[in-house]
Amino acid sequence: MAHKYVRRWINLTGTPAPNGLVDLWGQAWFVDQGQRLGRTYGAFTSRWFNSIQFPGQSWTKLEPFAHSQAEIQRALADVTLSLDTADWFDIKAPIHNVIRVDMPPKAHQQYREMEKEMFLELNGEGIEAPNAAAKTLKCLQIASGAVYTDDAGSWSELHDTKLQALDSILTEAAGAPVLVAYHWKHDLERLLKAFPRGRHLDQDPQTLRDWNSGKIPVLFAHPASAGHGLNMQDGGNILVFFSHWWDLEQYQQIIERIGPTRQIQAGHNRPVFIHHIIAADTMDEMVMEQRNSKRTVQDILLDAMKKRGIA
Repeated sequence: MAHKYVRRWINLTGTPAPNGLVDLWGQAWFVDQGQRLGRTYGAFTSRWFNSIQFPGQSWTKLEPFAHSQAEIQRALADVTLSLDTADWFDIKAPIHNVIRVDMPPKAHQQYREMEKEMFLELNGEGIEAPNAAAKTLKCLQIASGAVYTDDAGSWSELHDTKLQALDSILTEAAGAPVLVAYHWKHDLERLLKAFPRGRHLDQDPQTLRDWNSGKIPVLFAHPASAGHGLNMQDGGNILVFFSHWWDLEQYQQIIERIGPTRQIQAGHNRPVFIHHIIAADTMDEMVMEQRNSKRTVQDILLDAMKKRGIA
């Protein structure tokens, strides 16, 4: 690997621990080959984390000890430099707006049946760390408005409440460009059909240039394709999350594409508006909780199962 052939290694990151302290070991290892946090991941976790085994479950949760954060910070202090842009610029925090929509009764019933089936399956198999998020696929799809019906990619639309909410946001934007984050391919198909003036952020460099030139009123982007390195701040200051997923780093990175820091650096003295379209009383709300609390997906699902009387 490349690190074997260099005398100095510098990591640059805006999200060093998007999912908690456990994310730090891998990054630190390339700096000092494990000198500060342990030469192996196992040594790192056994020193600073309590492994919690839940009754009836085959997975374990790593919970940092009370002293872990302070000790890890001290261990990395001599090789870490942190810069807060707020110390150098007049940064205004993004304005978040949560828009809750109610699914129609039929779609809500379908969601409840799918959620119950998912929880029963998880309770029988155990909520494994690798598959916990994957088990929520169908529920999050239904909340978004459509669901895949086979492995070939066929899908069926169940409701359009989120499309209606997005239409209201675009109307209120009064012509200002809007960036829309989606997750499912059927999201993109439905969005392009409902809003024919919109464009998809594809691999063509001209698309990004058109966005930053103000030529695209609505741009649909998958967070994984609009993350690290893209400069999108010239195109607008409004972001809408149409559908939701558990990856915290992707969530943070797409916000940063038009975020307050980039707006200031580009000379735009304007606030950043972030709209979250949430299907009420669904897995959407659990994803929002995970983003705000950085709790693990497994932990949130286990709590939900207990509330439903399943676990």
